[in-house]
Amino acid sequence: MAEETIARAEKKLNFFERYLTLWVGLCMIAGVLLGKWTPGVVQVLRQMDFGDGSQVNVPIAVLIWLMIIPMMMKVDFTSIRNVGKKPRGLLVTLFVNWLVKPFSMAFLAWLFFRHVFASWIAAGEADQYIAGTIILAAAPCTAMVFVWSYLSDGDPAYTLVQVSVNDLIMLFLFAPIVRFLVSGASSLTVPFKVLLYSVVAFIVIPLAVGASLRAWFIHRRGKDWFDQRLLPKFAPVTTLALLVTLVFIFAFQSENITGKYIHVFLIAVPILIQVYLNASLAYGLMHLLKVPYSVAAPGALIGASNFFELAVATAIALFGPGSGAALATVVGVLVEVPVMLSICAACNRTRSWFPTLTPS
Repeated sequence: MAEETIARAEKKLNFFERYLTLWVGLCMIAGVLLGKWTPGVVQVLRQMDFGDGSQVNVPIAVLIWLMIIPMMMKVDFTSIRNVGKKPRGLLVTLFVNWLVKPFSMAFLAWLFFRHVFASWIAAGEADQYIAGTIILAAAPCTAMVFVWSYLSDGDPAYTLVQVSVNDLIMLFLFAPIVRFLVSGASSLTVPFKVLLYSVVAFIVIPLAVGASLRAWFIHRRGKDWFDQRLLPKFAPVTTLALLVTLVFIFAFQSENITGKYIHVFLIAVPILIQVYLNASLAYGLMHLLKVPYSVAAPGALIGASNFFELAVATAIALFGPGSGAALATVVGVLVEVPVMLSICAACNRTRSWFPTLTPS
């Protein structure tokens, strides 16, 4: 039964999404080779920032915008007006995403990198990995969650509400949570100015541009044309931008990856535990509160997945493209698809646990 569920899910994914882990692996190889063969070029790219003190890398920022703006164009913030009609599922999602997820990740990262893996990871490296995993957990998924919701037969309208509300909350809570937890769980100091630059560059600007473009296009051509004709045209651009970004990141990380490849596997351990922990918690609370399956499934998936594009960009801005923090966020990309497919399969197998009434 599990094999049939996963096979059905794989058939619904497009070619790029189905093999995302493979593409990430190929980008890793290409990036590492680029870093080893052309270190001068990579160094020039690493030094291209938006002015003194910003630490926001220009090539990465442009590529991130090409990825995030089309994602933000999918989000309909007018759906938030329906929040009060169906509060329970949303409240569970917000509780897990903002009161459990980043704090549980901080604890797990501290536990594993400071203690369990202390024999293999130096104290300075542990600080970097703690910071990277916290940044990853503090950024709830925006785009891929629509794919996971679709695969688990989630309510698309309610998923849109969940994503929209999380995006707005992220504007205000992402920066203070990251600063508080990174400073508390490691010896690193997070410069608030740089973190603010990251929020503006990678949340505020894409959100404003995406929302404006969405409103303008729908006003001019209508929602059906926007959803069915325009948005699909952005898919190749978003895909290419993601792949090129990964090549750059792995080029910046070439020394870390070749010299500390075992760390990639060690970093994955607390990330995997945290993903399954938060998905199970959200799903269990939905079941306890008798939330319908079509809301419970995407709620669990939002609590498990991450906005890895934002996390990678923020880690680079705060600690540099060759930092351990950036490497930790990249590991999140490596494990995203197989882990989320397994959660989709678990949700599909257990849909009988939930009522099928109208979501409340």
